[in-house]
Amino acid sequence: MVLGALVSVGLPWSDLLAGLKRLKLSGFTLRKREVHREALHAVKVDVIIRQGFQRPLALSRIRNIILRSTLPGPVKERSLAVFDRLAEAESLAHQVPVKDVHFHEVGVMDSFIDVVGGVLGCYLLNTTRITSSAINVGAGSIRTSHGLLPVPGPAVTALARGIPIYSDGPRYEFATPTGVALMRTLASEFGPMPMMKSIAVGYGAGDRNPAGWPNALRVFLQEDSTPGTRQIEQIMQIETNLDDVSPQTYEHIMEQLFDLGAVDVALVPVVMKKSRPGVLLSCLAKKEHTDAVLDVLFQETSTLGARVQEVTRQILPRRVVPVTTQGGVIRMKVAAVGAGWEKAAPEYIDCKNIAKRTGRPLNTIMEEAMLAYRQKAGQPNTKRLRGGA
Repeated sequence: MVLGALVSVGLPWSDLLAGLKRLKLSGFTLRKREVHREALHAVKVDVIIRQGFQRPLALSRIRNIILRSTLPGPVKERSLAVFDRLAEAESLAHQVPVKDVHFHEVGVMDSFIDVVGGVLGCYLLNTTRITSSAINVGAGSIRTSHGLLPVPGPAVTALARGIPIYSDGPRYEFATPTGVALMRTLASEFGPMPMMKSIAVGYGAGDRNPAGWPNALRVFLQEDSTPGTRQIEQIMQIETNLDDVSPQTYEHIMEQLFDLGAVDVALVPVVMKKSRPGVLLSCLAKKEHTDAVLDVLFQETSTLGARVQEVTRQILPRRVVPVTTQGGVIRMKVAAVGAGWEKAAPEYIDCKNIAKRTGRPLNTIMEEAMLAYRQKAGQPNTKRLRGGA
């Protein structure tokens, strides 16, 4: 579906074929065709296998294939990041060490090409930023090499932690572990469609064609005509003054606010009426999260009211770049300051998780992430993608 959507939105077919030849794998050909998914005209990309892998692949085998290829550096890096995420999810879901994980789903040629081809396609389109809608995981049950599993399966559940998912439509699996790992690696954020001026729309068809349900992935392509300039967005600022809340509860309140999608939460010491010391709790959130933020404030604090206003926020253009370190994949938040300058910072939660898992100092892991990013070759990019079901 990803390959079909990228081709539909403008990825040159010849460029995709030429790029995949750099994997140095034989035994497959790609075919594209125009199909209908209900009322939608979509592109269906099929990987035709003549001779594929004979058994499920271990992570080490996958890494060797990608590293020995002549693919561009960023494509290798992101493809490896997808499989690292898959290995971590499978390890967590089935309680086995990462080194012992074998990819049953990507143990055949077509799924391997889907992953690398999806990353390569975004690279060939020169995308600078990719966002995604919430992921429809489907419903029902699936039969796997591990037996009968509910939808979403354990690996999808692990991969979807922290991103918005939902269940709608026929009782099919609509999100596989490979698909969710690919989207988590490519997309810098998940949520409602942002304001945009699209220049093209593409549709990638899935294998299933259930009656009454357009099983297709839709992609919007937007020209990034002003790289390096600040972006403007509208956001809600929700505030309340507190003077009788136990300091021990603030951590719990802040965690709840961040879990439901708050962009930022701040606690500011203030002097209130009758010279009483207090705390100003200020929260920035998207408009659709306003009621949820207010529910937390009214339920978890003693406040009887909160100030709510829509404010304008200027933000730097940013993207997420995964880097591979000794402890695993870490997402780097990279912002364009202007005049060709950038600043980057490692995602704290990724570093924290690696520190907890390995027992190594957090500062060391963050320094390794910064070093890995500095050593990584950058490429000029010019477009943005928006994906959604």
